[in-house]
Amino acid sequence: MTFSPPAPPAFADSSPRQKAARILSDALAPANLVVALLLLIGRHATRSWPGLGWGLLAALFCGVIPIGIIVLGVRRGALTDQHIRIRRQRLVPMTLSLVSVAAGITLLHVLGAPGDVLALIVAMLVGLVSSLLVTIGWQISIHMSVAGGTVMILLLVFGPPVLPAALIAAAIGWSRLVLKAHTRAQLLAGTALGGTAALAFALLR
Repeated sequence: MTFSPPAPPAFADSSPRQKAARILSDALAPANLVVALLLLIGRHATRSWPGLGWGLLAALFCGVIPIGIIVLGVRRGALTDQHIRIRRQRLVPMTLSLVSVAAGITLLHVLGAPGDVLALIVAMLVGLVSSLLVTIGWQISIHMSVAGGTVMILLLVFGPPVLPAALIAAAIGWSRLVLKAHTRAQLLAGTALGGTAALAFALLR
């Protein structure tokens, strides 16, 4: 059976629970998590604040440009919303985002970016390709794919002290359920798919 997410009610017409879920879903959107993760890894990779520069450059290609692609698509009416609820609308923005990430990998490699930063953006490319292949046939949760991968990568880099970050991923899953954007199976599959990016990062760093 094909799962078609219903259009969410207007924010003003939403219940307090739905409003909280909307705020969480927007604030912790995939691109925002990607930018935050790149900044953290960039800082950690060099053990110095200039490392943020590498994170910012990577974030431009892996987060800012993909956000711009989606915003432009929404403004032109090609996309229904920033979360791209309609599965058939995902192909073009995800493909363009893939090209942006690939360009970022090339540039950072040429400039001599730290190993962990390069490993991370290659891992993001792996995760994006995996998500694109699945979403062609099924409405998998990109939110949970990125959230799950983010938590796993944080654990690989910083160890058990960042385990509470799993609560953030759980909150994202709750918000997507409340907004009826995905089924539980799609959320769980998205989380598992995030493991492909984490595995790639572990193998490459």
